[in-house]
Amino acid sequence: MLGQHVAPNVPVGKIGFREGMYMASTDEIYMTIKGKGGHGAMPDQLIDPVLIASHVIVSLQQIISRNRKPANPSVLSFGRFIADGVTNVIPNEVTIQGTFRCMDEEWREDGLRRMKKMAEGITEAMGGTCEFEIVKGYPFLKNHPELTRRMKSAAVEFMGAENVIDLDLWMAGEDFAFYSQVVDSCFYRLGTRNEARGIISGVHTPTFDVDESALEIGAGLMTWLALREITE
Repeated sequence: MLGQHVAPNVPVGKIGFREGMYMASTDEIYMTIKGKGGHGAMPDQLIDPVLIASHVIVSLQQIISRNRKPANPSVLSFGRFIADGVTNVIPNEVTIQGTFRCMDEEWREDGLRRMKKMAEGITEAMGGTCEFEIVKGYPFLKNHPELTRRMKSAAVEFMGAENVIDLDLWMAGEDFAFYSQVVDSCFYRLGTRNEARGIISGVHTPTFDVDESALEIGAGLMTWLALREITE
């Protein structure tokens, strides 16, 4: 299975490949930490969910730094933290949303299990309750080494060696990853950037654009790779 995706950080006319691990699994984490709110001047009468949630977020990072093998890339990020009180009123609950990304399916399951156990344990020890929900996303994307080498070699024939580059690991997710888990796959990047024309915005932004010459390059290259693979 071959997959092609635009790369707005790569100049138009260039193509990027990477063997083995390339993109991350993507799981979403939703937590609701409940306590007992009230006046901020009387914390002894409360179960402060803001304080509990703060401890949980900081503590969960140690799962990445202390339970994961150092050679196994992982990211745990929280982008939403809602504690809807005011300056002197502590709310009854806090909601948190984040993402966990990695490149190993066994570690993925173990890491999520550890996070749930730690979040619930810290919250219980501090007198509150924690609802910990995991929404499973894409698996990690792996490029079959031998197939990727063949495709890279064919791309050199089509584009020239100076226009074929090596890619770094990328912790974003991709639904093509499902294919890569069950069949030999190669997912590569098509450069679309043109700084001279101001085409520099990333994907999923309101100003995203492509140098349209990438359309001809991409269609031609995909056809070339398919034909070369068939005739090999």
